Parts: sequence; C-alpha cells; structure tokens
Amino acid sequence: MHKDVKEILYTQDEISQKCKELGKLIMNDYHDKNLVLVGLLKGSVPFLAELSKYVNLDVTFDYMDVSSYEGTESRTITIKKDLDQDVKGKDILLVEDILDTGKTLSTVKAMLEERGAATVEIVTMLDKKEGRTFPIEAKYVGFEIPNAFVIGFGLDFDEKYRNLPYVGILKEECYQ
Repeated sequence: MHKDVKEILYTQDEISQKCKELGKLIMNDYHDKNLVLVGLLKGSVPFLAELSKYVNLDVTFDYMDVSSYEGTESRTITIKKDLDQDVKGKDILLVEDILDTGKTLSTVKAMLEERGAATVEIVTMLDKKEGRTFPIEAKYVGFEIPNAFVIGFGLDFDEKYRNLPYVGILKEECYQ
C-alpha cells in the first residue's frame, strides 16, 4: 500500500469483477444500439480500459477532457478537449471514474443532448452520493463510496496517484 493511502477501499480484483458485471448489463441494454463510450479524461482511462474488456459489442471510443477540480474543491467547468466525432443520433455512454457533485456530468450530459445524441447515460466506477449537489444519477454504478477523498485507478490528487492499481482513501495530511 502506498504511504499516502489511509485505507484501500477496492482492490484491482474487485474493480475487475465489478467491470465484468457492468459489462454484462451494458451489453444487454445496448446490443442493438450505436454505442459510443465517451471517457472523461484523465481519470476515466483505467476504468474505461478495464470495463471495455467486458463489453463485447461493436462500440467506438471517444474522449473529452473536462476540468472541474482545483485541489479538492469543485470549480468552474472547462472543456479542454472536445469529442472528435458528431454524436447526433448516437447512444452515448459517459464513462467516469467518480460521480461526486454531479456538476461536470450534468454539464456534459446536457451538452451532448443538445448536440442531438439519441441517448446519454452514465457509467461510473464510484458514486459519492453524499457529495451530490446537482440532480443527476448514473445508470450504471460500480461502487458507492463514503464522503472521503479517494485516489487510485485513475483518481488523482494534483495529478498524482492515478497509477495505483486500487482505490484508496488519501490521508488527510496530504491535502490539508
């Protein structure tokens, strides 16, 4: 365990097993759809890579880089990189590492709906319901987590810890 981790919440094996379960649900729901998996950079990359192993459908990938964090606080939404493809008439599944306040996902979902996507749904590895300030829910949820600052498996603090193969709680002294 990394020296800055207070506690491991989910191991790599637990995350992989959950991705397998989510993949089955997604395949069932989207077997006859024009599915685009949209990863929100950078945090979603490990989760998208693991999840997509279990989505045995003809899908395309695209990415958006949407920033809403500065340190530990949610700030204004900035689109740093937009999609490379037109979403009109396509079924979009936003792939996110964590659904916290809901600000980023609410903004992105509304934007893609405005662009004419057939559907826009969310799959999140982690759901922190206690942090929610916007009325949005994910269709697919890996794990519900407590109101703690989590890192690993794509989640970061100041761009560090994304490479940890598990999700853990960051020690408070690291960000205070």
